[in-house]
Amino acid sequence: MNGNDVIAFNLTQHTPKSVINVAILGAESTGKTTLCRDLAAHFGSPWVPEYMRTYLQDKWDSEQKTCTWEDLLPIAQGQIALENKLALQAEQRTSGFLFCDTSLFELMIYAYWYYDDCPDALTKAALAHHYDLILLTEVDIPWVADDLRDSPHEREDISARFAAELTRHHKSFLRIGGDKNERVQQVVNWLEAYK
Repeated sequence: MNGNDVIAFNLTQHTPKSVINVAILGAESTGKTTLCRDLAAHFGSPWVPEYMRTYLQDKWDSEQKTCTWEDLLPIAQGQIALENKLALQAEQRTSGFLFCDTSLFELMIYAYWYYDDCPDALTKAALAHHYDLILLTEVDIPWVADDLRDSPHEREDISARFAAELTRHHKSFLRIGGDKNERVQQVVNWLEAYK
């Protein structure tokens, strides 16, 4: 966390107006990271990794512990700090795209999924943040186990929750599915409307 922040957890989004930011959301093991990497490579743009994964992998490796309520705001701070940093890099690129492997909205959904609650600051920020395009990954690829994933049989339910909450909060989204190449081509076609 930046020691210059006046507020303990600064969750303000700072995306330059010239940057077209794309958030890729969805249940675990549905290809979000792969799609972000592939799109970044296609457009020569930066992409924002999922900070929660790095944070929780470090916690698991050092303590053999999983996510707790107390981790939510530090994860949110790390995610938005990384997004803001990479948005400035995206501003310098010809394409002007920024691909985000998750957003605070996803973290909010998972907070409610696991804890039936969410810190107020996280909810407020998640609902305030704007993305030019929100993609919801389909559950159409095999689940792959790792240290952090725990819901192989709940992916459809989690995906349905995402769709319901995005709709409830008036956040337009498009579903993305298919193999790697099909997914990239679909997004490339959609992003032509922004140029």
